[in-house]
Amino acid sequence: MRVEKKKKAALYFALCAILFLFLLFPETVLRAESDEKEERQVTLRVCNWEEYIDLGGWDEEDTIDLDSGDIIGVNSMIEDFTDWYYENYGIRVKVEYSTFGTNEDLYNMLTLGDTYDLVCPSEYMIMKLMTEDRLVPLSDDFFDVSDKNNYYINGVSPYIHSIFENNEIQGKPWSDYAAGYMWGITGIVYNPALVSTEDASSWKILNNPAYYRQITIKDNVRDSYFAAVGAVKSELLTSREFLESPDYQKNLEREMNDTSEETIAEVQEYLQDVKNNAYSFETDSGKADMVTGKVAANYQWSGDSVYTLDQADEDDFPLSFAVPEESTNIYFDGWVMLKSGIDSDEAKQHAAEAFINFNSRADNVIRNMNYIGYTSVISGGEDRRIFEYADWCYGAEEDERDTSDYDLGYFFSEDGDDGKEYIITAPSDQVYRQLFSQYPSEEAMSRAALMVCFDEEQTQAINQMWINVRCYNIHDVPVWVWIVAAIGFGILISAGCRKALEKRKS
Repeated sequence: MRVEKKKKAALYFALCAILFLFLLFPETVLRAESDEKEERQVTLRVCNWEEYIDLGGWDEEDTIDLDSGDIIGVNSMIEDFTDWYYENYGIRVKVEYSTFGTNEDLYNMLTLGDTYDLVCPSEYMIMKLMTEDRLVPLSDDFFDVSDKNNYYINGVSPYIHSIFENNEIQGKPWSDYAAGYMWGITGIVYNPALVSTEDASSWKILNNPAYYRQITIKDNVRDSYFAAVGAVKSELLTSREFLESPDYQKNLEREMNDTSEETIAEVQEYLQDVKNNAYSFETDSGKADMVTGKVAANYQWSGDSVYTLDQADEDDFPLSFAVPEESTNIYFDGWVMLKSGIDSDEAKQHAAEAFINFNSRADNVIRNMNYIGYTSVISGGEDRRIFEYADWCYGAEEDERDTSDYDLGYFFSEDGDDGKEYIITAPSDQVYRQLFSQYPSEEAMSRAALMVCFDEEQTQAINQMWINVRCYNIHDVPVWVWIVAAIGFGILISAGCRKALEKRKS
């Protein structure tokens, strides 16, 4: 009994001593607790596309004033994430943020030994990295819908999520390894005063002599190959028999990813025609060329077309966007974690998944979309702010008369209809412009096909085709060269025959 009393007395004096120290030196005690938290720090290395996340610094007039509340980007998304992560998990995270220009640039960076934890390539590069077993699967916790911070799984568009669930690499669905970020389709931005909607609605416009030196095309092999396949297979892809096939979607993807020798040869021939007809092959300059009127049509990603049309509107120079009737490429950029970076580090993986989730929160989705111009894969789930933002951007004013209803149920709703809750009443002249670019219609999406991951042999074949197109164009050879070559060849044949006859006589 006496021992118990001694223990209680010792505990009492210890508590009094701690209280006494706290009263005398409160800052020291609090700093010690804070230092313990700050010792727990994670470094997260992120590599993303250039200009592909909100940098903050908005002015008050940039505020997005939705009915549900204002949204403004004061700090960069990176800075806001580090604060949010510390507040929610009590751990400091240092984000080392880098950028890349193309998927191939990123792949080369990884091949040369650059190390990242989280990267954001496009769909075919995600497939390639999955095939090469370079990725870490997303954790089970990431898909826990009961976690209020799991904004991705609770907010991803059902339409997009089904694509990630139903497409596999080596028996593993994309959704096990990749979380979408932005998405869109490819098409033609055009000046309606110079180009007809009919002409702009076919990939064949790229070599149409009516637009000689008035069109730009993408300066990368995958996008240009896709467009060229659509052009050379146009008759097949638009035939009634093909369109009405019960396996239309499967057949469309197969045809648009055809790398047979015959198709590659046809594509090379077509792209050499395009090279002679086009104003330029470009990666980013096509937007400015359209806005300044240098060209009449531009092969463009839908996200960039929004920017292009917005810029042109500022100069009272209306442009439009068309989706080719043969097919369009539905593309995604998505977050994946690399084995070479994460390396079984649970703290890194938690921070990486939290980064994805933070950028999937509705207000941050809106900030990123506003900054980038592309469309997020996040529809918001029960949070309607993203749809509200779409209506804020494109909905008609109350007193407008010439309006059209634009149904986005396929993207925002689980069942694609949901009582018509996702209809934007927009100015009629807007429907096939920015709104159509930002959220393509369900009809346009019906002819969308994915670019699949080519194997090494296929990649070598189309890369060689691309070298032939970009570095040497057989159509550029003057007629007189062919005549001289033919004469020379004839002389060689004649000489060979003469020698053969002389040998026989001897």
